[in-house]
Amino acid sequence: MSFVAQAFLCFDPRAKTQERGQSPFQIYRQFPATVRDAFRVAEEERPGPVHLELPEDVAAADAGDAVVIPRHPFDRPVAGAAALDHAAEMILSAQRPLVMIGAAGNRPALVEPISGFMARTRLPFFNTQMGKGAVDGGSNLYVGTAALSEGDYVHEAIERADLIVAIGHDTIEKPPFLMKSEGGPKVVHVSYESATVEQVYHPDFEVIGDIGASVTGLAERLEGRISPDAGMPELRQRILAKLNDRAEEDRFPITPQRIVHDVRQVMPENGIVCLDNGMYKIWFARNYRTHVANTLLLDNALATMGAGLPSAIMASMIYPDRRVMAVCGDGGFMMNSQEMETAVRLGLNLVVVILNDSAYGMIRWKQSVDGFPDFGMTFGNPDFVRYAESYGAKGSRISAVEDLVPVLDAAFAGGGVHLVEVPIDYSENTRVLVDELRNRTPDVECS
Repeated sequence: MSFVAQAFLCFDPRAKTQERGQSPFQIYRQFPATVRDAFRVAEEERPGPVHLELPEDVAAADAGDAVVIPRHPFDRPVAGAAALDHAAEMILSAQRPLVMIGAAGNRPALVEPISGFMARTRLPFFNTQMGKGAVDGGSNLYVGTAALSEGDYVHEAIERADLIVAIGHDTIEKPPFLMKSEGGPKVVHVSYESATVEQVYHPDFEVIGDIGASVTGLAERLEGRISPDAGMPELRQRILAKLNDRAEEDRFPITPQRIVHDVRQVMPENGIVCLDNGMYKIWFARNYRTHVANTLLLDNALATMGAGLPSAIMASMIYPDRRVMAVCGDGGFMMNSQEMETAVRLGLNLVVVILNDSAYGMIRWKQSVDGFPDFGMTFGNPDFVRYAESYGAKGSRISAVEDLVPVLDAAFAGGGVHLVEVPIDYSENTRVLVDELRNRTPDVECS
């Protein structure tokens, strides 16, 4: 997920410049440079918001003839030729190299160079949750998404690899795989910043510099020189077949696999799905195939509940001509449900899908996995259809599995803000993410 660079101003009514021993004039002189620097920071790695705070008397004063400091062009530092040569030799020496695309590799400006790198090298790849969409998931090189730390089907490819090229991996994410002190694949870290060494991530070599320039340089050194891994196509098909298992099952309440399948049917390639935080995020990360960058938006760091609806509102404002859908659990939705009023007031076209299990599903699942009693995770919900209508939105409730696609299509066709309540059967969490994966790997940790 890429962030829009912004600088936020905060006016502190409690603070006065005199209390800090400064005159307002001193602050005026600092302010243009401070704002300019804020935008610089916002646009660098990692891109995101910057907070500026002003004392009350400065905020209320006239800036006068403050000098505006213009932006200036700059070139990002690039990796040295020796580093690129060494990384290329490590890849060429490997028997089963595999590429991983992480959060810092999922930037609009990197779609073309990273996609070009994959096309020129023909290396198989997987991505982290926040790297999803950086390269077309419909590619025949795509192996899957690491939605769990280890033990999932995509980890069969990771375990098979003898070298992983980690493009833009950021350890703020949930680990996509766990490096061991001995054994396991070697790792080449390719990023704009050096790796944050962790117990579970300690690369063997690093290529530091502009990611686009680095992968282009590597492609020039590798193109036509890599022998394909003969066993990977069959393994890839087996992994993807497992992920697609029961995707069209007619059970009601609806399973997560069927929900992901039907949402993919409804959303065009450039349609944007904004996920809140819950078990469905793991299912979408594993099963939803993205074809255009930044069309599956999720956070996989602090992973705050309540983020789905506000992020969908912003996506709809930026891309009013695209289909935009928020997918929320009932718990996460109720943390920010008042923003339905905002969406209606702004006249947005937005579909909000509420997956209703009357529980905090992810924590309830972890309670069960860890052997704790089922306690404190269930709750009652309002009538979501009437709740949506009270804000001036439309509301629908799914009562049969075959209704989901036509109801979602009709919601988009009707325009405006439309809430769709979908009862969900989360028994698949245990069947697939615990029992099935444990049988695949006896020592699996479902983390």
